[in-house]
Amino acid sequence: MNKFMIILPLALLTTVPHAQQSKSRVGFLNVQTVVKAMPGSKTYLDLNAKATADLAAKQKNLQALAAKASTAADRAALTKAQQAYAAARTDYTKRIDTAFAPLSKKINAAVAKVARANGYTVVLDEVVAAQNSLVVYANEGATNLNAAVIKELK
Repeated sequence: MNKFMIILPLALLTTVPHAQQSKSRVGFLNVQTVVKAMPGSKTYLDLNAKATADLAAKQKNLQALAAKASTAADRAALTKAQQAYAAARTDYTKRIDTAFAPLSKKINAAVAKVARANGYTVVLDEVVAAQNSLVVYANEGATNLNAAVIKELK
C-alpha cells in the first residue's frame, strides 16, 4: 500500500509536462471585416444596412409614441407600431439569414482551410469573444486570421 501511495504521485507528475506541451493554437477572425472584403457580399451588406436604418427609425417612432401614450387611441397606435416593428424585425432577420447563408459557407470553408494549413485547432469570432470576455489576452499579430482568410476568399 505504501509503495502505491509513493508511485501514484510520481506517475501523475510525469504527465504534467505532456499537458503543458499541447500543440493547440487559437486564432481569431473578425467575421464582419471578412464579409466586407469578400466578393459577392454587396447584397447582404446593403440589406443589413437597410434593415438597421429602417428598424432604427421604427424604434425612434416607438419611443415617441410611448412618450405620449396617454389616451386609449395613443396606446392603440403604440401597440400597432410595436406589432409592425416586431413583424419588420422578423422579416429582416429571415432575409438577412438567407442572404448570409451562401457567404457563411464560403467563409467557413476558407477559415477551415487556413486554420488547417497554419496549425490552428480553434478559431473564434473576435467580436463575440470580446463581447463575452472569453479572452483576456491574445497576441494580435500571431492570432489574427483576417488577412489570410480574405486572401483565400479572393
